[in-house]
Amino acid sequence: MQVILQTDIENLGKLGELVKVKPGYARNYLIPKKLALEATPGNLKSFEQQKKKLQEKLDAEKFAAQDLSQKIEQLELKIPVRVGENDKLYGSVTTAHIAQALADEGYDIDKKKVELDKPIRALGEFYVPVKVYPEIKPQLKVVVIRHGEEEQQGEEESEQE
Repeated sequence: MQVILQTDIENLGKLGELVKVKPGYARNYLIPKKLALEATPGNLKSFEQQKKKLQEKLDAEKFAAQDLSQKIEQLELKIPVRVGENDKLYGSVTTAHIAQALADEGYDIDKKKVELDKPIRALGEFYVPVKVYPEIKPQLKVVVIRHGEEEQQGEEESEQE
């Protein structure tokens, strides 16, 4: 089945491309989510008229994503965790923890967009890719610290002044 893509889709194509997909994929996913239109002569004609508006909208989204990407790359998230002997973590730091810490900083990013291969199970600095747009993945610096350590650092800084 041939469809017209209404947005850029990773591993499939770009806006306005005519692509051939399996009928079930088109019927059950692409068309209901308004990611594609069936490639009929009428849809081809109407899509040409809408293409410029869609492209402007996508360009605006991409620009916003690039701006967000720059802010995320400059951010350093400190996540306090409880540790036992030999600095062994009780549990681990997951995508949900990172997404919550980002939300606390004012960034609304879904935990599914945080691309953590496996949960973090140690103290230290880690760089985690965050998918803000299909081809934009900034590296977020995550610092896993001992619970209570951030208060100690704050007190030391105020004593130095």
